[in-house]
Amino acid sequence: MVAEPVADSTSPQLDARVVDTVRRWISTVVIHHQLCPFARLPFEKDRIRFVHTNVTSPKSLLLTLKKETQLLVDDDSIETSFIIHPRALEDFFVYNRFLKDGEKLLRGMGWEGLIQIASFHPQYLFADADYDAPENFSNRSPYPMLHLLREDSVDRAVSSYPDVNSIPAKNIETLNKLGAKKLQSLWDDCLKVPEIDG
Repeated sequence: MVAEPVADSTSPQLDARVVDTVRRWISTVVIHHQLCPFARLPFEKDRIRFVHTNVTSPKSLLLTLKKETQLLVDDDSIETSFIIHPRALEDFFVYNRFLKDGEKLLRGMGWEGLIQIASFHPQYLFADADYDAPENFSNRSPYPMLHLLREDSVDRAVSSYPDVNSIPAKNIETLNKLGAKKLQSLWDDCLKVPEIDG
């Protein structure tokens, strides 16, 4: 699906690079290492919408979240959406607190039970985990992002998977086998977008 720059985004070339980096991360890390068994189909069918915004404030990001969620609710052709916001909520703990505001917005708009937000951030840290623990890389993305998911799609995917409760443990096993050094290398490779001529 075509990536869409929004809000005060000013550089189409930069937009393309940011989205390309995220797509590379989904393909080479999330899908290749089977961290999410439900990611491959919408990715290959081009049913993921990527939105890059250069907003810098939480308030502006909430407006972007509202607009994008409304679009997802209205347009069945979009399976899921990533809001990529490199310049907002760069600190993970500030980002983590913002998620409560995002969930409050969904409730206020009557979208609770329809859409859920999954969280991805370059500094992602699970509770009680060491910063360098491999398990953090399951949610460490190249940029801060809000991943919007349809609740009914999640329910269908979960019901069709033979043992959904085993996914977190399998992910931890996979990530521990790869090790933090290898994972950091894979993560860094996603950021190596080819130079654009001109």
